[in-house]
Amino acid sequence: MGIPSGSSKLESSKSVSRRTKTYVLDTNVLIHDPHCIFKFDDNNLVIPIEVLEELDSIKMEQSSERGRNARRVHRLLKELLPDSRSMAEGVELDTGGTLSVVINKYLQGDASNAPERFKEFQTLLDFKKKDNRIIAAALFVQDNLPPPTILVSKDVNVQLKARAVGLESEDYLNDKAPEEPEFRSYKKIEVSKYELQRFASEGEFELEGYAEGQLFVNEYVLLVSDEGKTMPARHYGDGVLRKLIIPEFVKAPGGVPIRPRNLEQRFFMDALLDDTVSLITCYGKAGTGKTLLSTVCAIHQTVSATDCKYDGVSISRPVIGVGKEIGFLPGTLEEKMNPWLQPYYDALEVLIPGKEPKDPQFENKRQRRKVKSQEEPAAGKVPQKPYEKLLESGLVEIEALCFIRGRSISNRFFILDEAQQLTPHEVKTVITRISEGSKIVLIGDPAQIDNPYVDSRSNGLVYCSNRMKGQAIAAHVQLTKGERSLLAELAADLL
Repeated sequence: MGIPSGSSKLESSKSVSRRTKTYVLDTNVLIHDPHCIFKFDDNNLVIPIEVLEELDSIKMEQSSERGRNARRVHRLLKELLPDSRSMAEGVELDTGGTLSVVINKYLQGDASNAPERFKEFQTLLDFKKKDNRIIAAALFVQDNLPPPTILVSKDVNVQLKARAVGLESEDYLNDKAPEEPEFRSYKKIEVSKYELQRFASEGEFELEGYAEGQLFVNEYVLLVSDEGKTMPARHYGDGVLRKLIIPEFVKAPGGVPIRPRNLEQRFFMDALLDDTVSLITCYGKAGTGKTLLSTVCAIHQTVSATDCKYDGVSISRPVIGVGKEIGFLPGTLEEKMNPWLQPYYDALEVLIPGKEPKDPQFENKRQRRKVKSQEEPAAGKVPQKPYEKLLESGLVEIEALCFIRGRSISNRFFILDEAQQLTPHEVKTVITRISEGSKIVLIGDPAQIDNPYVDSRSNGLVYCSNRMKGQAIAAHVQLTKGERSLLAELAADLL
């Protein structure tokens, strides 16, 4: 099952007949999904020894998801390959395929037996780099195992270099969403003017000739009559559509009223305020109102509503930008998270402004000042911003994702921003922390990804939306119209 000590190809007709493809796995694939070993059906899997070296260095990261996944891969390999002989010869997997660890014989001692293309590759690239050694191992596998050999990597540069030397290479596709997502903003359904009138008066409408799978549960639609009249609705299952249930406005205590500015924001607010929906995924480019609406609806249901549904609001987002863990920043946990959560402080500043808003609709400004009146701060003391009381009281908490494992979050409204930066496994880790009485909202823009190992189809936000669609406790909304400013809208579309 493994690669022989010489350069001759395998002669076992049984092994040749049962293998359809030979996949060589890069380190980042195993880190991305430790259980990917069991997701290649009945094909042959090969792990270069260089990958084990990289995993060995990554496993020392105690608090990172990468470190945990590296340790998980080591445990799996120890169970599957219990001795040194099985590592070289390979073992059969329950999927019908095989797994083995390969040592590149071309890089040991005299490489005179190596093919010419390998020697050319060796003179062009520096083999001190692990990526190049992994590609070289894949070339060795290609020469010694039945074709086709495919290098699987989530690193685009590795894929390109592999193809340049004649290797077939591809991304890990198991957890990618379909190329054409079924959720694209909202659907329009044509109805007669009489049906629209009945829906407006009764608040419910049943589609005639509804076919299973035509609409997902909690999918938002727009009813359009022959005369051009429209009404938004939500599908509750079995072709039953109902009106959106949203108030005229929502607000934080002492803050300004926030109203949805477009149809998609009305969809989003309906899902945010419905306590039967425990999970919401929301796509939206910059300036569409994802952060502002989710924050104000969370605070409204925690503090302002007559029957408060949650004990508090938890806000978090992945730390991706500088490439360092949270522990490298000085100060307390809140101080470390401040740079990453500044968008939420900006949103709170809008919701609970320290100055009177310049808006003609607020007439009794003197009466409003009584709500937010404060004592003059002592000399030299920085005046407290109105929203800081929410943070000090614990009603709004800052969560660090690196410490969320093992927690049980109950009766909280949890907002996870920039969820497109997470892997599917990381999103699963967060969602499985949510207990009864809690709600989680995942927001982000799949078109803006800084994590080098996920893309617009394999990131945690899109993966979660795709897998959870149609569930009674889950809803998905897509925001497309920018409301921040004309400049922000043009920049998001044109730049």
